[in-house]
Amino acid sequence: MKRLFKVLAVLIALLMLAFVVFRTPDTDPAEMRAKYAGEPSQFVEIGDGVTVHLRDEGPRDAPAIILLHGSNADLHTWGPWVDGLKDTYRVIRFDQIGHGLTGADPNADYSLDNFVADIDEVAGELDLERFILGGSSMGGSHAAAYALAHPDRLDGLILVGASGAPVRREGKTSLALRMARTPVINKVMEQVTPRSMIEQSFTQMVSNKGVITDEVVDRYWEMLRYPGNRAATVKRFSASRAAFDDARISALEVPALVIWGTEDPLIPVESGRWYDEHLPNSTLVEYEEIGHLPHEEAAQPSLSDLKSWLLNLPSIRPEL
Repeated sequence: MKRLFKVLAVLIALLMLAFVVFRTPDTDPAEMRAKYAGEPSQFVEIGDGVTVHLRDEGPRDAPAIILLHGSNADLHTWGPWVDGLKDTYRVIRFDQIGHGLTGADPNADYSLDNFVADIDEVAGELDLERFILGGSSMGGSHAAAYALAHPDRLDGLILVGASGAPVRREGKTSLALRMARTPVINKVMEQVTPRSMIEQSFTQMVSNKGVITDEVVDRYWEMLRYPGNRAATVKRFSASRAAFDDARISALEVPALVIWGTEDPLIPVESGRWYDEHLPNSTLVEYEEIGHLPHEEAAQPSLSDLKSWLLNLPSIRPEL
């Protein structure tokens, strides 16, 4: 029995040593703001103790577009699109709760309803009566949910590799997602998050490997380790969300642009086709040999298609 206790003690000591050696601490908020919140970043209070990191660019009297990033991304993911749109449109992007420099929700509320409420509060703080709303992946499902709740506020809806469709995904999920959904391991993940895991997950996500730069991987890794974001990720990934209902989506009259990569390994292109089939006023654009992030992997082609679609939106055409 004494020998067993000695063995257990040695194992526990080794585990503690491994934890100390491999632990990746939170990033420093001040350093992250200095690095990632230069002009034109601003921090806006939207209620419930949330201060949102956002960027608001372009003419204030132009048609407004709000863009929502995907899971574990941040507002920088929209850089190529913003560069191509801000001369003509007012383009707003913000770090959603549990992400980027916005950080954790004070009430740890990562429900779909709360994400939708935050979109409405950001729009309200910026005095937007009507706007176009777009989102990638998780942000796409948030955009669709907002459209269902507030169709009268939207001039258009942009879904980029959006989650939320009732389509079964084949194949493996990303390493980070599997770990975040595994009890005990997910708690360790809040303290041990090696950069290599982020790089591997990113590599699995995209087909155009040219977007995987050291700078991008570092940003994802550092933002994930912003205080509270790892715990938020675990909580989001551990919760289940129901897919959108066919009938509700079919009743949504808002003009929609659906953008997808045909090689998306996380949310298959069949999901995009489901959205296109059920949304009564939609346009589907697919990109061959592109994965989960067509707005980054095929930045210029997707931007060109977006501009063409925007020019044909009846509700904003007279203003251009």
